[in-house]
Amino acid sequence: MEKNPWVIQSQKTIYDNPWITVTEYGVLNPSGNPGIYGKVHFKNTAVGILALDEEKNIYLVGQYRFATDSYSWEIPEGGELVSADPMAGAKRELLEETGLQAKNWEVLLTMHLSNSVSDEKAIVYLATGLTQHLSSPEETEQLVVKKMPLEQAYQLVEQGVITDSISVAAILKTKLLFGEGKGK
Repeated sequence: MEKNPWVIQSQKTIYDNPWITVTEYGVLNPSGNPGIYGKVHFKNTAVGILALDEEKNIYLVGQYRFATDSYSWEIPEGGELVSADPMAGAKRELLEETGLQAKNWEVLLTMHLSNSVSDEKAIVYLATGLTQHLSSPEETEQLVVKKMPLEQAYQLVEQGVITDSISVAAILKTKLLFGEGKGK
């Protein structure tokens, strides 16, 4: 393991809400010169769910994203407190957003989403053995759920229609695992 070349001399909270804390650090950089560094600490682990049925269809959720001021198609996603079980959050989000429950769960991938300025970690699960139930989106969500073949979702990634990083990574990884002529 490499040694941390940054020396923290001071820190102060700039902003704090239920989801994030922004901290400004007074530092000595790796060259030994003084500077500042800002870090966004996420209080939740991001969870994504690639729900895959027996016919290699996946489920996407469409919604308007405030931060990017654009409509986004993505796999079901949400967050779970860093101190809690991320799979519990994934199960809740899948049911809440799509009405689906899964019999089988496995970690598909783990990622850091923007490691130059944040500590946000994402865990993406592959959910199979799906059954349909009622969905119950949060009051902040106006969702459209779309079921489509994995290959079609992959094409939407290739065309730049799906741009959400968790969704892009999950679809590409699933395409590698289950693409044409593949499967578990």
